[in-house]
Amino acid sequence: MDMPIVRFPALMKFYVDNQIEFPCMGVTVAELLDNLVARYPALQPHLFEPGGNMRRHFNIFVNGEHIRELNGLDTPLKNDDKVILMVSAAGG
Repeated sequence: MDMPIVRFPALMKFYVDNQIEFPCMGVTVAELLDNLVARYPALQPHLFEPGGNMRRHFNIFVNGEHIRELNGLDTPLKNDDKVILMVSAAGG
C-alpha cells in the first residue's frame, strides 16, 4: 500500500525504531502526525506541547514546502508525498 514517506531528524531516530525514513498513513499532515504518535507514543512530548499544539521548534515540510506556506496541519497528502520533520536549531 502506498503511503506518504516521513523523514525524521537523525537525532530523533531513537524514538522511531532507529529509522530515518519510513511510510506512514495520513490524508492530512495532522492525521499523519496522529498516526505517528499512535505508532510511536514516545514521540508525543517531543512533537506536541501539553495542550496539544505542535512545538514551535518543529518545522514540517511537504515536498520541500513548509506547511505554513501550504494549509498548515490541514495540508492534504498524497501517497507519493515526502513529509520532512526538522528541528530548528537554537542560535544566539
